[in-house]
Amino acid sequence: MSNTTLVIMAAGMGSRYGGIKQLEPVGPAGEIIMDYSIYDAIRAGFNKIVVIIRKDIEEDFKEVIGNRIEKILPVQYVFQELDQLPEGFTKPADRTKPWGTGQAVLCCKDVVKEPFAVINADDYYGKEAFRLVYEFLNNQSYKDNQYCMAGFILGNTLSENGAVTRGVCKANEEGLLVDIVETSGIVPEGDHAKAVNAAGEEITIDLNSVVSMNMWGFKPGLFEELHTGFVRFLSKLPVNELKKEYLLPTVVGELIKSGKAEVSVLKTSDRWFGVTYKEDKDAVVKSIRALIEQGLYPASLY
Repeated sequence: MSNTTLVIMAAGMGSRYGGIKQLEPVGPAGEIIMDYSIYDAIRAGFNKIVVIIRKDIEEDFKEVIGNRIEKILPVQYVFQELDQLPEGFTKPADRTKPWGTGQAVLCCKDVVKEPFAVINADDYYGKEAFRLVYEFLNNQSYKDNQYCMAGFILGNTLSENGAVTRGVCKANEEGLLVDIVETSGIVPEGDHAKAVNAAGEEITIDLNSVVSMNMWGFKPGLFEELHTGFVRFLSKLPVNELKKEYLLPTVVGELIKSGKAEVSVLKTSDRWFGVTYKEDKDAVVKSIRALIEQGLYPASLY
């Protein structure tokens, strides 16, 4: 079996949710969403876990999940901190907002030397997505600059408790990603969805549109591109700018436009769910219970 790593981004605190939402139990035996992602990843073939956290949640994180996962599979921890910057740069004194998902993944460069997938800790992606990404990463015919992204159907990713933001994907006839359009204020309305575009205008979107939920498949060569891009990002950052983030989808988009990378969109019909709002937790608990009743998961993962 080829070495393939699952990188889990778990350093964020959900501002809309409040508290460490990644550690909220949703399964009947106290499982959190991440438990199900790891379960699916292992069965797809992934054999190493790298979790990105912050130093201040390390103890809580290991107590809730780390200790039990370590009994099944090697787990390494990487810390995303505000002062982890390339040589020549220092953290602005008043900066409190994390640098973003691009920097989070860059923090893994010293521990990830093999093909890897990246996911959010608080998102449920389904079995199919892990299988598709694993198979892509282990297809020897793909080059080092050929990446992939799990593409979800918009209608399978919406919340009943408020508007969401999604990266709506544009792909060419070969299934390669051309662009991701960050679209906010998305709410279902009948057979379509209402949303707001970058200009602040109300638009309608087909519920069958393919969207990115931040599940990617990369090769280790990405780290050099992330470093170069982060230096460029910091160099252009105004002195008084304290909130702008270095985001993974933006980095990928720039690599595509410059011809430095190709990204295959792997469409999955599985339903995504996550805890964006506190009210979402009940729906996630019900969804997990339904999947268990269908026989997709055991009543207890451990």
